[in-house]
Amino acid sequence: MNKLKVIAIVGARPQFIKHFPFEKSLASDTELITIHTGQHYDDYMSKVFFDQMNMSRPKYMLQIGSRGHGAQTGMMMEEIEKIVLDEKPDWMVVYGDTNSTLAGALVAAKLHVPIAHIEAGLRSFNKEMPEEVNRVLTDHISDLLLVPSDVAVQNLAKEGIRNNVHAVGDIMKDLVIYSIDNNHITARKQQGDYYYATIHRPYNTDEKERLMYILESLSQADKTVMFSIHPRTINAMSKFGLLRDNYPNIMFIDPQGYFDNLSYLYFSSGLITDSGGMQKEAYWLKKKCITIRTETEWIETLIDSANTLVFNDLSGLNDIMAMPAKWNNHLYGDGNCGALISSLLLENSTKRN
Repeated sequence: MNKLKVIAIVGARPQFIKHFPFEKSLASDTELITIHTGQHYDDYMSKVFFDQMNMSRPKYMLQIGSRGHGAQTGMMMEEIEKIVLDEKPDWMVVYGDTNSTLAGALVAAKLHVPIAHIEAGLRSFNKEMPEEVNRVLTDHISDLLLVPSDVAVQNLAKEGIRNNVHAVGDIMKDLVIYSIDNNHITARKQQGDYYYATIHRPYNTDEKERLMYILESLSQADKTVMFSIHPRTINAMSKFGLLRDNYPNIMFIDPQGYFDNLSYLYFSSGLITDSGGMQKEAYWLKKKCITIRTETEWIETLIDSANTLVFNDLSGLNDIMAMPAKWNNHLYGDGNCGALISSLLLENSTKRN
């Protein structure tokens, strides 16, 4: 019997995190071919994850890098198409909602390769976010929709997508549980009480007044803010002449590898972020989260004040952090998402043959 051949597309930090549990879950009778588009190419945002998690190196490194959405997606498609024609996979696996996700899905759809979308069914209902466009388009051309929650199932049903939808939980939870079970969350890296922060989205960083307001608001926090600063935010601060010394309550640190990032979060007094994935990680580690956005795809995290959306008025950050919260231990599954996905790929391949 021939091995099941699966191509998986990665390109950005969240996808490297999701890829590890998937790779780890695959049986020996599956051949996994990884394509790294190079959407995130900084060592802190890419190489460190493969090193720390001891993941297999991608077979293909496209090194597309930063470009406008159209140019970046088009260049990815051109290169991915060549690989798919040569490799002739049984499945194309894509994660989440980046340009890499859409590029891989579009190529597979046009070449009639079945698509499995991990983290399908999420909606922010904000079409100004490129991620929202990417996830909606990918869902509508996917053959296997692997969703994290019942809300995601309902989102797809409202759009007429009801077949081959499977609630498998969230694959990032697999890795959080793995990290705890294997003692990868170890020594406290910063003494004393602190909030952990990550801010990188364009609407929070690309205008000087907005970024200044966020930094000034973090400076008024009642605890030190450990700010893991994304390359986009570094470049924006440099462009706008915003000096780190002007914000003495903020301790700026480099982007962190996965386990270090999780450790900073685990020992913190709460998270302030605009990241999607870190909202969930904070929830699973039972840390209060403030999300500096007007919406979230992960609406279940808003229940019982575990996560709070704040955008225009950031003056109440301290009060929000002081509010009591509760967490549901079973939100987004029980940490066996990778195994469920592997079984579904094999099962649905058998049906096709």
